[in-house]
Amino acid sequence: MMRLEHIGIAVKEEEDSTSLFARLLGNEAYKSEKVESEAVKTIFFELDNTKLELLQSLSQDSAIDKFISKRGEGIHHLAFAVDDIKAEISRLKAEGFTFVNEEPKAGADNKLICFLHPKSTNGVLIELCQDKK
Repeated sequence: MMRLEHIGIAVKEEEDSTSLFARLLGNEAYKSEKVESEAVKTIFFELDNTKLELLQSLSQDSAIDKFISKRGEGIHHLAFAVDDIKAEISRLKAEGFTFVNEEPKAGADNKLICFLHPKSTNGVLIELCQDKK
């Protein structure tokens, strides 16, 4: 079973956006980290039953930079927590979904991650994530 783990939001300016969401949500970010493999800085906010992840590009050729150039700031992806990411990849492949990456890789917040291609999910980038063991 999947549950919404977080919503990823692409932002241009980490400091301004962190301040904006802290004021909006009434709490401070609990974590910030760089994910060099994705050329992104992440900032996490905890909510009652999910999280928000702000994503700022660290490189002009990163996926986040390209996203913002095409679409502007905004919702980038929905992330769903799974217990067994490899089993979910197999299940979803059998259901006909396509992936950006079929092998899980290290992501932010101590997770293994993979992304489903938006062409197979009604234009929404979907991330699967599993806590690293």
